[in-house]
Amino acid sequence: MPDGQNLVSRLVRRGLVGQVLLAALVLGAARTLDFWQLWAFLAVNLATTLAFCIYFYRRDRERLARRLLSREKVGAQQIIMLLWKLASVPAYLLAGWDHRFGWSQKYLVPVPWWLTVLGLLLLFAGHLLFFWVMNANRYAASIIQTESGQTVADTGPYRLVRHPMYFGFAVLWLAAPLALGSFIALPVFALAVPLLVFRLLNEEKFLRRDLPGYAEYCRRTRWRLLPFVW
Repeated sequence: MPDGQNLVSRLVRRGLVGQVLLAALVLGAARTLDFWQLWAFLAVNLATTLAFCIYFYRRDRERLARRLLSREKVGAQQIIMLLWKLASVPAYLLAGWDHRFGWSQKYLVPVPWWLTVLGLLLLFAGHLLFFWVMNANRYAASIIQTESGQTVADTGPYRLVRHPMYFGFAVLWLAAPLALGSFIALPVFALAVPLLVFRLLNEEKFLRRDLPGYAEYCRRTRWRLLPFVW
């Protein structure tokens, strides 16, 4: 079992410090604290992350430790994650600049308050899906890997699609610009979707090769990301 004190320290660095840096990035672009959409966005992220961490810290610390892994071992995955990081910074910067300069309002239409609220609800739903996935698959690491004794997860959301975690990420990234009140930033946030597709296709090749029973699971569960679509 992972050392509790070390695990808490890593969780704080990854969760709290990450959110502080995100807030600094967006506020630095917005140049104002009068940004209720951002504060609501951070509140949803922090509250759900805290609840998630407390729940699994008490029940299965190894699951949390797997979510903190960051060094991809597969070359293609390293490239995909690098592109993900390169896209995320300008996406959040655009949301901040949009709030500062009013680009959505000038060139498109302002994001109505109810759509921002809907974005926040979708953000919350994405986090709930992560919780469901983690309950169903204790080997759901943040990197592509297999472990000794690992079995195929085929219960809960895995009965519907083969990659429910990635569906949750897609929901989060498409909801984020709406929650932040920016139509201008939406196309950049949407770049996460093709990156998720490339990541899951590469992951499937890896799991078919290294995880016993995964090929049979793929035959049983037809849909990869979205039921009845793909």
